[in-house]
Amino acid sequence: MNRLTFKEIDQTILRTLGPPGRRYWLIVFLLFLGVFIGAACWIYQIFVGIGVGGQNIPVAWGTYLINFVFWVGIAHSGTLISAILHLFRAGWRNPIARAAETMTVFAVCIAGLFPFIHLGRVWQVYYMLPYPNQRLLWPNFQSPLMFDVVAISTYLIVSLLFWYTGLLPDLALVRDRSTGLRQTIFKYLSLGWTGSQRQWHHHGRGYLFFAALATPLVISVHSIVSWDFALGNVPGWHSTIFAPYFVAGAIHSGLAMVLTLMIPMRFLFNYERLISIDILENVAKTIVFTGLIVGLAYGTEFFIAWYSRNSVEIEQFRWRAAGEYRLGFYIMVVCNFLFPLLFLFKKVRTSILALFAISLVVNLGMWFERFMIIIGGVARGFPPHAWDLYAPTLIEYGILLGSFCLFFFLFLLFAKHLPSISMTEMKESL
Repeated sequence: MNRLTFKEIDQTILRTLGPPGRRYWLIVFLLFLGVFIGAACWIYQIFVGIGVGGQNIPVAWGTYLINFVFWVGIAHSGTLISAILHLFRAGWRNPIARAAETMTVFAVCIAGLFPFIHLGRVWQVYYMLPYPNQRLLWPNFQSPLMFDVVAISTYLIVSLLFWYTGLLPDLALVRDRSTGLRQTIFKYLSLGWTGSQRQWHHHGRGYLFFAALATPLVISVHSIVSWDFALGNVPGWHSTIFAPYFVAGAIHSGLAMVLTLMIPMRFLFNYERLISIDILENVAKTIVFTGLIVGLAYGTEFFIAWYSRNSVEIEQFRWRAAGEYRLGFYIMVVCNFLFPLLFLFKKVRTSILALFAISLVVNLGMWFERFMIIIGGVARGFPPHAWDLYAPTLIEYGILLGSFCLFFFLFLLFAKHLPSISMTEMKESL
């Protein structure tokens, strides 16, 4: 990357904003088709009823809440990766920071859809909002679900400001290189940026401030999401390890999603010189570290259950490893802990195909981790007469497909219409 010039950085990134080709439209069509399938499944559920899902009496939280926690984890990790690495002045973050921040914004929006989907009668959502009202319906402000509304909306606002602050100099550069309607649009988006010394001074201080604010905010917000479960009197949930466990899992899944996004983007937009193999290798090394933390959390859960001598806790974790959901448990352990250890070998972490394949495996494992936590908890509670199993239906799988397609669809639109790599930070690293 040291052999690049400012002009080459500008040309490489601005070239992606040109007219799209046939390959781009094909990918957009396939992703839009997936979004349409998900939307059709949701509309069908609204007309027929929430019963089209596989939820039952003990397992009222199905894949909709699994997906909510999964996307919240992806969202939190994006800004956390960008903010922490910025505070530590890690230069290798520059080509992937914009993607991580964008990933955060879109993932929070998609996560916010799933409480609406899980509600069933989505038009009655105003009963869930935590505000005093004339209907004398006062939500429980001590409920962790109310914490989620406040914490996640706060996080979305901070993430948007962090993302947009970093975009400003690049938006002005696109404005100066454009004509016609595009120039008018970017003129308003760049908020009058002229590149004066005073503006650069305030921009640097503001970006640093948002990075410092986002880091503890992410840790606190995802801890609050974990308290949705830890404050419940359910075997396997009532544990103080949930907060660091969820934060580590969020970073783990987010790093994997960064690889999942950056490797195809590197191929589609010819970013090989900007997103070098060394940068992807550094992400892989970090995945090894977070995978070890997640593996330690898995082991700690079983150890604490054994050490407590609580027969219900012991039976709960024995059932997870040997019961009807044991396949999901072993997928979780193998994908999240064992597969990332392959990155210890330089030949593996410098192979584009291996990096992409293992990133997909980790994303799969993190989804099953949320499945085991949520379903594995409520399916086997205290009274044995209330035990029951749960399996997702085609409607739930369709909505799951739609959420992933919507995420990639939005990210592809962003990458094609806005600078997907920060030109400012790339130049600073030179």
